[in-house]
Amino acid sequence: MKNQESNLKYIRAKNKVDKEKGFYSHFAIYILVNIAITAVKVWNDLNSWDTFTNELKTIDVLSSWVIWGIFLILHFISFKYGQGWEERKIQEYMNKELSDDSK
Repeated sequence: MKNQESNLKYIRAKNKVDKEKGFYSHFAIYILVNIAITAVKVWNDLNSWDTFTNELKTIDVLSSWVIWGIFLILHFISFKYGQGWEERKIQEYMNKELSDDSK
């Protein structure tokens, strides 16, 4: 019984780490891809600093940062605060499985 409990704790911890790793991967990809998109969109306006900064503020450049950023925030919220129901469901299924095994 104690071995099963430690296995269950390990599985829960591994799931949490996998979800955290997924979020950080998503965040890294968000930064790298949006920097590349911004560089491509701004590349033609490198004549002066003023045209460069004006181009950075256009909706064309900011839209990818903002829209994808909203999804990144939702991903963070689900990863950070949405695990309570998962833990309860895992516990419910494990309790059911353990009670079925003991019969």
